[in-house]
Amino acid sequence: MAIPDSRENLKQWCLRRLGDPVIEINVEESQMEDRIDEAIQYYQEFHSDAVFRTYTSHLMTADDITNKYISISSDTLYVTRMFPISSTFNATRGMFDIKYQMLLNDIATLSSHVGDLGYYEQMQQYLTTLDIKLNGYPQVVYARNQDRLYIHGDITDKDIVEGDYIVYEHYSLINPEDTGKVYNDMWLKEYTTALFKMQWGQNLIKFEGMQLPGGVTINGRQIYDDAMSDIERLRERIRLEFETPPDFMMG
Repeated sequence: MAIPDSRENLKQWCLRRLGDPVIEINVEESQMEDRIDEAIQYYQEFHSDAVFRTYTSHLMTADDITNKYISISSDTLYVTRMFPISSTFNATRGMFDIKYQMLLNDIATLSSHVGDLGYYEQMQQYLTTLDIKLNGYPQVVYARNQDRLYIHGDITDKDIVEGDYIVYEHYSLINPEDTGKVYNDMWLKEYTTALFKMQWGQNLIKFEGMQLPGGVTINGRQIYDDAMSDIERLRERIRLEFETPPDFMMG
C-alpha cells in the first residue's frame, strides 16, 4: 500500500478508498483540491498534532511603539503569553539592589547547606510571586485575522521602548509541505475521503432518479447522506480524542 506523503498521493489514496478505478468517481480536479484544503484547515484548527509550541523574539521598532502592536507570522494559531522583558531588565544592578542581596543570601545558604535545594526553590518561587504582584505580566491580545499582537500598558508606560527585545510564546501550524508525514495521518485520510464522497454525492444529486442503460438508477442522495454521517462522526472524534485540552484558571 502506497503511503500518502504529498497532496497528490493523498488524493489518489482517497479515490482508491472510494472505489477508483473500478468505479468512476464523479468529482472534478479543482473540487478535490478544494476538499483537501478544507480537510487540512479543519485538521490544523483542532488536531493537537498539527501545531507545535515555540518562542519568538522580536526587536521593537519605532513603528511598533507608535502602533502599539507587532506583526507576526500568519501561521500562528494563538499566542499564550509574552515574557516581561523590559528596557530595565538588562540594566546593571548595584550591590544594594534587593534582588542582588537575596541572591547573595541564597549562595551563602547553599554553601552552608550542601545539596539543600528545597530552600533555594522556595526562594525562587517567592521572588517570582513578588515580581508578578509588583510588576505583573505584559497584557497582550492576539488578533489572528489581522496577524497582530497588541501590547497594552507597557508601551504607554514606556516599560517597553524602541530597541527592546520581547519574547512571546505561541503555537504555530505545521506546514504539510514541510513534512509529508502529515498527509499520512489516519484521521486526515478518513476525513478527506469523506469530503470527496460528500462532493461526489452532491454532484450526482441533480441526476437522482435517472435510469441508466441496464435499469441502474443513480442515487446521489444516499452517497451524500452517508458522507455527511461520516463527516459528523469524524468531527466529533477529533474534538473528543485529538484536540488539545483548553487552559483553565485556578483561583
